[in-house]
Amino acid sequence: MPSRHVSEVIRLAPALVYAWTRDTAHLPLWASGLASAPGRRDGHDFVVRSPMGEVRVRFTPRNEYGVLDHTVTLPDGTQVLNPVRVIAHPEGAEIVFTVRQLGSSDAQSAADVATVTADLRRLKELLEA
Repeated sequence: MPSRHVSEVIRLAPALVYAWTRDTAHLPLWASGLASAPGRRDGHDFVVRSPMGEVRVRFTPRNEYGVLDHTVTLPDGTQVLNPVRVIAHPEGAEIVFTVRQLGSSDAQSAADVATVTADLRRLKELLEA
């Protein structure tokens, strides 16, 4: 299965979506595939309990382009780059998350896409409330 781009349109300004989504304190509220509880800072990393065990998350530096790429270091040391963008959309902002299959099975990749889809829907609901 090739990479899949999962997106959700959010009726808010892109800068607001970017700032709120980038705040690691908010991850447990919407990113169930990444953060199952509040985490802690460790230098440039955010350490959080996840469905995969304790992981380290490092976002790309703040930028004006809406790039929210982040590298997740898994418990076994494997690093996974997750490309994420917040872009302008006629109805506000669109957040686009690229899910890569890498070494996972088609079934696991489909499950990852389903998780990201649900997470982005939850993000939309939280931000538009």
